[in-house]
Amino acid sequence: MLIDKADVIVTSPDRNFVTLKLTTADGLTGLGDATLNGRELAVVAYLREHVVPLLIGADASRIEDTWQFLYRSAYWRRGPVTMAAIAAVDMALWDIKGKAAGMPVYQLLGGASRKGLMAYGHASGKELPELFDSIRAHQEQGYKAIRVQTGVPTLKAIYGIAAQGADVGDASVRYDHEPARRGAKPVEEDWDTRAYLNHLPGVFEAVRNEFGPDIPLLHDGHHRMTPIQAARLGKDLEPYDLFWLEDCTPAENQEALRLVRQHTTTPLAIGEIFNTIWDFKDIIRDQLIDYVRGAVTHMGGITALKKTLDYAAMYQIKSGMHGPTDISPVGMAAAMHLGLAIHNFGIQEYMRHGAKTDQVFEQSFTWTDGYLHPGDRPGLGVELNVDEAGKYPYEQAYLPYNRLLDGTVHDW
Repeated sequence: MLIDKADVIVTSPDRNFVTLKLTTADGLTGLGDATLNGRELAVVAYLREHVVPLLIGADASRIEDTWQFLYRSAYWRRGPVTMAAIAAVDMALWDIKGKAAGMPVYQLLGGASRKGLMAYGHASGKELPELFDSIRAHQEQGYKAIRVQTGVPTLKAIYGIAAQGADVGDASVRYDHEPARRGAKPVEEDWDTRAYLNHLPGVFEAVRNEFGPDIPLLHDGHHRMTPIQAARLGKDLEPYDLFWLEDCTPAENQEALRLVRQHTTTPLAIGEIFNTIWDFKDIIRDQLIDYVRGAVTHMGGITALKKTLDYAAMYQIKSGMHGPTDISPVGMAAAMHLGLAIHNFGIQEYMRHGAKTDQVFEQSFTWTDGYLHPGDRPGLGVELNVDEAGKYPYEQAYLPYNRLLDGTVHDW
């Protein structure tokens, strides 16, 4: 079980992905996702220059010890680059351990706690007819829960509205929503919080009138509101019974969530840009959120995120793991195995990858009647086609950024 080889593979089929492949002396391989959207090469350098040399000759069976070594020995802890690199190693080691045991990873985590994972998709539209069409299309694909993002009058470009595939690599796919755009500079979008707050409740009223009271609806505020604005929105959306309101205000100011809680009973989901349990500790302890949005890929892997979710379970807080297309099929598989095993699973974000990505990453998961299952292959159940990956070299891509109407840079 000694690690004999470590490869960092960068490929860009429908978008950029960073994958760590570990190989043991007896021929077992493990994959880990190290993708950090818009800053992928920073993690590549961290892995190749600093982490890989430490892995050669190490015992692949010592997952916890390796995690602690990579986290503590660097001295400079935390942050998205460091934690994405550690996550890739952690996933790859779990993949190897599962293959060595002849079991899927979820069995090593205690076995299945449910038959499958309810997932939500991303519906969007600039205006109501387009939004309704998108919701219906997602229902036809089997989604039982749907995130609703909408255009706002007077705003030209806004987070969450479908980007046509020509912007992200696959012209046959409508992504709801893949924001990373290939090019030398990030795309500039505009924002007006007042217009958004005035428009959004009417959109959810129209959606409920069209689709009824039973479908779970979600919405992402994407860190754009002040605490009092977020409190207003949560209160205004109460009649429409949201499954959750996500990232209503920048959560670095964790006390802000206390103000939001005082004004609304709309459930809150936070944390897709968090990197460790320390980011979640206080808001879990003080019960200021209802769902943990951490990603296996950005939280240091299965080992670290499981500890965070076990802590959250003490407070009846559930998982809502990050899972858009910037999480590779390897990272998605890791999330599925973890979600299947834990008791306090809530919901899984799931965006379908493009056809080219599915050729590069050969997957065993199933999607049946709105539920995901990672499959029962040993390990994570994903294999990387190295030859296929080599057809798609890295292409520079950035996430957009926002400016207010007066030109001020705002939270995107």
